[in-house]
Amino acid sequence: MTRLHDLYTDQGQSPWLDNLRRDYLHNGHLADLISQGVRGITSNPTIFAKAIAGEDDYDAQFASLLEERDDASPGSIEEIYWDLVLTDIREALEMLEGTHATSNGVDGYVSVEVAPALARDTTATTAAARDLHQRVAKPNLLVKIPATVEGVPAIRTMIGEGRSVNVTLIFSIERYAAVIDAYLGGLEDSVAAGATDLSGVRSVASFFVSRVDTEVDRRLNLIAASGGTRAALPTAQLLGTAGVAQARRAYALFKDRFAGPRWEALAARGAKVQRPLWASTSTKNPAYPDLLYVDSLIGPDTINTMPDETLAAFMDHGNVSRTVDVDPDADRASLERLAEAGIDIEDVASTLEAEGVASFAKSFDDLMDVLAGKARSFQGSGADTKSGAASSREPQS
Repeated sequence: MTRLHDLYTDQGQSPWLDNLRRDYLHNGHLADLISQGVRGITSNPTIFAKAIAGEDDYDAQFASLLEERDDASPGSIEEIYWDLVLTDIREALEMLEGTHATSNGVDGYVSVEVAPALARDTTATTAAARDLHQRVAKPNLLVKIPATVEGVPAIRTMIGEGRSVNVTLIFSIERYAAVIDAYLGGLEDSVAAGATDLSGVRSVASFFVSRVDTEVDRRLNLIAASGGTRAALPTAQLLGTAGVAQARRAYALFKDRFAGPRWEALAARGAKVQRPLWASTSTKNPAYPDLLYVDSLIGPDTINTMPDETLAAFMDHGNVSRTVDVDPDADRASLERLAEAGIDIEDVASTLEAEGVASFAKSFDDLMDVLAGKARSFQGSGADTKSGAASSREPQS
């Protein structure tokens, strides 16, 4: 057994992979990771941009889809993008069907995100999430909806319709509380509409961790360099403390909100908790331990989605012991000291949310430009790519 298996069986935390590439699906790499204990997959526009722009595995299918449409307009290029992405998503879902079945729906999920340009549009986000669920039509699909102010109502609507959701880009306790309420409210809406069994609706709440430290550390260093009165505080001792402390406080909120009469009424109808998912868990600052955001956040009913390097590091030397709630008072004190030093954690969250939305949107737009360039190249070459494209669309063993 591997550390990944131990993480789940001993501590109740599910290790997921924060990456999806077509070569992983076809060269045995993903199958190997699943056998070693990976229990789910997350993706986002940046991940797909890197995969599609950086690999030639997609070229044959892209050329075939382009030839079928005979249209290289921006709208057509975006439609082709979704065909490429959903091909990977469907294959990954098939590979994780066994995990989904044997875990009784706890794991075995693959996440795909709505277009990032929709993050500030509730109606469009709702329609896009519904469309992705209908196009894929698999019980182990999670559609990712950002936890923007506009995204929260879409989350409630999707849950109310019985559609499973991965809520992404959560950076603060306050917004996380709103996300939990949207999940509970959606389940209650489903009951009000006549649902008697809520067990098929699943959700995870993706709380971003390392990016919080990156932004807080930047602000602490500015405070220290300013020479003001707050600079006298020991800011150096606060570096690298915000991300883990806030995530642990989020776990405390999770435990509190998924208890009591409101939750018990839903649980009696088969409802499942909305598990916290620790995202952005690679260490951005090389001065920090490589598994800072993994080893420090282990506990029951949680998920840690790790990029390849972090996953490999955990398999090599990760700690398998409960840490997420080892000292709640210390976590609370850490956040209080940050506030005393001049860190407005809600303003940090607002900054990171805006940056996250913008980053995903830029990755998406950049990829559209890359695909438009490929389209011009293929159309200019006049090459017949249909035979190669057809084989690329078939699942490979």
